[in-house]
Amino acid sequence: MNNTNLSIIAFSSEFAESVSQLVHDCVQSIEHPRYNTEQLNAWSSAPRSKKHWQQRLQRSQSWLLVADSPATEAQKVVGIINVETHFHSRGYIDSLYVLPSLQRQGLAAKLFHTLESWAQAQNYTSLSVDASYLSKGFFIKQGFKQIQPSYQMTKNQVINGFYMKKELAD
Repeated sequence: MNNTNLSIIAFSSEFAESVSQLVHDCVQSIEHPRYNTEQLNAWSSAPRSKKHWQQRLQRSQSWLLVADSPATEAQKVVGIINVETHFHSRGYIDSLYVLPSLQRQGLAAKLFHTLESWAQAQNYTSLSVDASYLSKGFFIKQGFKQIQPSYQMTKNQVINGFYMKKELAD
């Protein structure tokens, strides 16, 4: 990503297709002994529809990490985070993905801090997440505590994770 500037912007439906491709690419690039090919394909066998991501992200508070390319004047989605805002799961972090080639550069933390600042301004008392084996360490560094093991059952595959929570300061 030479000659690009990275910025965080609010989700806009024009980026839904790019988000879908990003999430799929991130899942399919996972190399971890706890996730086999069948689990990764159950998690994301192909990019979801543009409509799926438009609906999913418009019913939550969502931010994108975009790379601005001066050469093309286009923005490329290289990261996403979103938090549920409705009553039942208010404060639940639904998605956090960063392009594999840009991981381990502090970009997920920048996305998270944007979300956390927003949540504090909204008087949220806590944030929660079902972290994967890959993201558990990241969330611990952000101050989350593991509450219990968790799992998702999708397409006859069990995808294990960890339900974690962070109390927000008053």
